[in-house]
Amino acid sequence: MSSSAPRRGLRGRRGECGALDQVVAGARAGRSQVLVLRGEPGVGKSALMEYLVGSAAGCQILRAAGVESEMELAFAGLHQLCMPMMGHLDRLPGPQRAALAIAFGLSEGSAPDRFMVGLAVLSLLAEEAEEQPIVCVVDDAQWLDLVSAQTLAFVARRLLAERVALVFAVRASTRAAGAEPLVALRELVVRGLRDDDARALLDSVVPGRLDERVRDRIVAETRGNPLALLELTRGLTAAELAGGFGRPDARPLASRIEQRFLRRIGSLPDATRRLLLAAAAEPVGDVPLLRRVAERLDIGADAAGAAEAAGLIEFGARVRFRHPLVRSAAYRAADPGERRDVHRALAEATAPEFDSDRRAWHRAHAAVEPDEAVAGELERSAGRAQARGGIAAAAAFLRRATELTPDPAVRGTRAAAAAQATFDAGAPDAALELLAAAEMGPLDEAQHTRLARLRAQIVFARRRGGEALPLLLDAARRLERIDDGQAGEAYLEAVGAAVFAGRLNGRIGVREVADAARAAPRGPRPPRLADLLLDGLATRFAEGYVNGASSLKPALRAFRRAAGRDGDDAMRWLWLTWLVAGEMWDDEAWHELTTHAVRAARETGALNFLPLALAYRAAVHVHAGEFDLASALINESDNITEVTGNSPLGYPSLLLVAWRGEAQASDLIRAGARDAAAWGEGRAIGLSHYLLAVLYNGLGRYQDALASAERAGEYEDLAVVGFSLVELVEAGARSHAPDAAAIALRRLEEQADAGGTDWALGVLARSRALLCDGRTADLLYREAIERLERSRVAVHLARTHLVYGEWLRRENRRLEAREQLRTAYEMLHGFGARAFAERARRELLATGEVVRQRAADIREALTTQEAQIARLAADGRTNSEIGAELFISPRTVEWHLHKVFTKLEVNSRNKLRGALARA
Repeated sequence: MSSSAPRRGLRGRRGECGALDQVVAGARAGRSQVLVLRGEPGVGKSALMEYLVGSAAGCQILRAAGVESEMELAFAGLHQLCMPMMGHLDRLPGPQRAALAIAFGLSEGSAPDRFMVGLAVLSLLAEEAEEQPIVCVVDDAQWLDLVSAQTLAFVARRLLAERVALVFAVRASTRAAGAEPLVALRELVVRGLRDDDARALLDSVVPGRLDERVRDRIVAETRGNPLALLELTRGLTAAELAGGFGRPDARPLASRIEQRFLRRIGSLPDATRRLLLAAAAEPVGDVPLLRRVAERLDIGADAAGAAEAAGLIEFGARVRFRHPLVRSAAYRAADPGERRDVHRALAEATAPEFDSDRRAWHRAHAAVEPDEAVAGELERSAGRAQARGGIAAAAAFLRRATELTPDPAVRGTRAAAAAQATFDAGAPDAALELLAAAEMGPLDEAQHTRLARLRAQIVFARRRGGEALPLLLDAARRLERIDDGQAGEAYLEAVGAAVFAGRLNGRIGVREVADAARAAPRGPRPPRLADLLLDGLATRFAEGYVNGASSLKPALRAFRRAAGRDGDDAMRWLWLTWLVAGEMWDDEAWHELTTHAVRAARETGALNFLPLALAYRAAVHVHAGEFDLASALINESDNITEVTGNSPLGYPSLLLVAWRGEAQASDLIRAGARDAAAWGEGRAIGLSHYLLAVLYNGLGRYQDALASAERAGEYEDLAVVGFSLVELVEAGARSHAPDAAAIALRRLEEQADAGGTDWALGVLARSRALLCDGRTADLLYREAIERLERSRVAVHLARTHLVYGEWLRRENRRLEAREQLRTAYEMLHGFGARAFAERARRELLATGEVVRQRAADIREALTTQEAQIARLAADGRTNSEIGAELFISPRTVEWHLHKVFTKLEVNSRNKLRGALARA
C-alpha cells in the first residue's frame, strides 16, 4: 500500500485527528484515555488508527485486531495485545499473575475469573506505563472474542490516572458480540467526508476530467466514504467515469466495497489467491507459519510479491491486510473446498505442542463429514478452555464437536455438555437450541432428567418468576429416581423460585413445593448444607414459622461454620441463606456470611459473584447505620455489574434511600418494584411496600405507612413480612389504628419469640411499648434499648431512642425525653437518616431544646470512592492492596488519595484516621 493512501484517507479529518492528539496528550500527562472510533466500513477508522500510532512518538504501541474466525477462541484478542508485556509478568501480585498465566495457557490451574484476568491486565499496563506511556490500538474490535472484549471493557472502565490510552475501532450497526461490552465507553463517531473534501479526494484518484454530475452522483452514493471513493473508481473506464455509464449498484456500501475487492482478488493468479486465503484464515499474522502453509499448498515465493503489488496485503514482521474488508473478501472469494484445504494446511503447519487449540479449530473447519478424531480433539480443547476460564470458547468447541460427532449417543452427550457450557457462558437462548438438539439423541433417563433440570435453570435465569417453578419441580421429582443429591438441589432451587415469584405464583406456590420436597426420599447422609437448608425452608412453609425456625437456625449455624472453612457451598446458596438469616432476625449470621462472601469473592476475583456479595453486605451496613460504607459498596457493585453486563441488584440502594428519607425515594422504590414485577419477581412487590412503610414512618406520614405495611404483609414473603410487622405496629400506634397494630403485634410475637435474637426481642419490646402505657411501657422501652445495644442493627436502636423520647415528652418528662431524643438525633443524623433525624429534631424543639444546625459533615466533601479509599488507607492498607481490593490500579489509588488529602486538609496517611474520626 502506498504511503500516500493513509494521508488521502485523512483528508477532512482535522476534528478527529485533533481528538486523537488529545488522547495521546492525556496519556502522556497521566490522565488515562479511552476512546471508541465507531463508523461504517471504509469510513476511515483504520487510517485514523494509523495517524494515532504515527503521532504517539515516545509511547509504546500495543496492537491487537479482532478476527471473525477467532471470535470463539477465548482471550485470543487479549493475548495479541499483552504479548509484548509478558516479560514483566513477575511484577504482578501472585493471584493476578496466576490468573493471566492460566488464561494464556502458560500454566495450569483452576479456571480464573475473567475479571481477575482484567485486573491483571490493568496492573500490567499500569506497571509498564510507569516506564513509558502506552497507546493500545484495537482494530476491528467487533470481531474480538467475547471474553477479550469484556475484559478490555473492564480495564477501560478502571483506567483513570495511568499513562495509558486505549482506543478501539468498531464497525457501526454491528451486532457482533465483541461490540456489546464497548457500548457505554466514550465514543467518536467517524462519518463520511464533507462533500468538498470528498470531491477533492475523488479528483485526486481519477485521471482526467470527471463529469460534474457523475462526480456528484458518486459522492452522494458513497456518502463521503473514503474507501468507497478510492475503490469504486478502480476498474472503470474513462468513458464510464466521464459519462456516467457505469452499472448502478443498489447493494449496501460495505458490500459494494467488498465486491470491488472480490473482483480484484478474482483477477489474481490462483497461487496468489490461495496465499491471500491462507493469510485470511490465519488471524495472528504469523509469517513463518504462513510460509509453512505456502509450502504445503505448493504456493511459490512470487505469489507474495503479486499480492503486495496489488496493494492488498503487506508482509513484514507480521502479515497485514490493507483493510479488514480485504481479509473478508479473500476468504469469501474462495469456494468451500479451497477453504477446507487451507484450514487443513494450517492445522498441519501448527505444532500441537505450541497451539493445540487453534490446530483443533482449523481441523474442524477442514472437516467435510463427521469425524470422531476431530470431535474428540475439540472436546479436549473445550476442557482446556474451561480450565483457563474461557467458558465461551469451551461452548464453541463443544458445539462444533457435537456437529462432527458420528455416533448419535455421543453426539447427544456432547450437545448436552455444549448446552451447559453455553448457559454458563451467559447465552441462554443458544443453550436452549443445543438443549433441543441434545434431547433428540438416544439419551438414557438420567441424561434426559438432567437436561430437564438444565432447561428449568435456564428459564429461571431468564425470568425469575413462576414460569420456571413447574419445570424445576418436575425435574426434582424425576431426579429422585436417579440422583438424590441432585434431586435435593433441584427442590431447593424450586423453593427459591417460588420464594422469588411470591404473590405472582400461579397454581403452584411455595407451600406446594414445600410439601413435595418433604414427601421426597431423604437425601444423602450425612446431610449436606443444601439438604439442611431445604429441610428448614420446607418445614417453614409447610408447618409455619415456629416449626421452621427450629430447623432453619441450625442450618444457618452450619453455613456460618462452613463459611470459615470451605465456603463454596456457603457462596453458592448465599442468595437463599441471606433471606433465611433475615427471616430469623439473625444479624450475626448476616454479618458473618456477607463478610466471608465479600472476602472470598475478592480473593478469588469472582466478579460474577462479588456484586451479589457486595449488595448483601451493603444492606448489613445500612441496618448498622453505616450508610457511607453501604453507599460505597453499592457503587462498587453497580460498577462491576455494568462491566460484566449482569443485571444490577436494586434492593440495597432502595433500602438506603428509604432509610435516608430522600425526596425521590418513593418514586425510585415504585419504579424498582415495577421492573422486578415485569421479571416475575413477586417478592419485590412485598419488599417495595415494606420500604415505603419505612420511608413514610420516617417522614411522619403514618397513614401511608400503615397502608404500605399492610400490603407488605399480605403474602408470606421471606424476610419481608416480619420487618413489615414492625413498621405496621408503629404506624398503627401513631395513626390511631390500634386494632391493626394489635393484630400485627400478635404475629410479630410469634416470630420474635421463635427467632430469639436480641434484634428480634428488642424490636418486639419496642413494638409492645408503643401499645402500652405507664410503667409497663417504660420498662419495655428500656428492655428494647438494652437488647438492641447488644445487636448490630444500630438504626433500630436509634429509632427506639426516638420513639421512647416521643413517649417521654407526651408523659411530660421533658428532661428524660431530651436525653433520649438528643441521642436519637445524634445517631440518626450521623447515619444520614435524614427523615428520622428530622422527626427527632422536631420533638427536641417541642421540649424547648435548642437544636443547632450541625456543620456539614467533612466526609460529605468526599466522593463515594474517595471515602472508601480513605478508610482503607487509614486502616494501613498499601496502594497495591487497596487497588487489588477495589479493582483499580495503585496509581489510581494514589490519585484519589491526593484529592482526599486536599479535601480533609491533611498531608499524610497517618493523619487520615484522625481526620475521619473527627468527621
